Amino acid sequence: MSETTTATSELTSQYAAQVAGDLERNVKEQERISAEITALQEQLATLQHDHAVLVTMQNALGIPTAPVEPVAAPESATVPAPRKKSTAGTGTGKQPQAKKKAAAGRTRTTGRKAVGKKAAGKETEATKAETSKTELGKTEAAKTGQPTLVELVRAHLSEQSEPRSAAEVAGALGEAHPERGIKTTVVRSTLEGLVAKNQAQRTKQGTAVFYTAPDAADTTTANEAEDGPEQNQ
Repeated sequence: MSETTTATSELTSQYAAQVAGDLERNVKEQERISAEITALQEQLATLQHDHAVLVTMQNALGIPTAPVEPVAAPESATVPAPRKKSTAGTGTGKQPQAKKKAAAGRTRTTGRKAVGKKAAGKETEATKAETSKTELGKTEAAKTGQPTLVELVRAHLSEQSEPRSAAEVAGALGEAHPERGIKTTVVRSTLEGLVAKNQAQRTKQGTAVFYTAPDAADTTTANEAEDGPEQNQ
């Protein structure tokens, strides 16, 4: 009896430790996702503000407004109308059931297509928003003769000998350029864009994310790939 009790206690302790670890990871994951949602909301608010400013400038300059095509709404799933039960005699009872299965298959297929179109629409909107924000930053930098935020972030990473977080990069750039009002969320998006272009490297230590400048060979290749289309224009 004592051996059985000891084994049960050890098993209970193992399960308790595993459950505690899973709960801790779950809480950290919720915090990470909440932070990302907050960052995206701030980016959306910034884009909406920039859009309003651009529209005001466009109206003040008398530039005709180009028509904006509305985003196509996802098609709603078509649900077939319920069929009446057959009152025929023996020999026709299996037909309504076969028709129900076929209708259910069509409904599931239509639902999957609608979900796929909805997801594609969200990705398109996110891509357009990011492109618009990048172009806006380049235009403002060109007008003022100052380097863009992408150039500042890339140069700052190349000067560091150790990985830096988005908050550290934003703090350093904010001190160096207080007039630009640099935000951590915008810097984080810029860093992720550099990582996507192989112009920065992303590492993770626990729940913290750090960024470093890429190797010299990777930087040369990424810059050639980025500058190629601009030279052709």
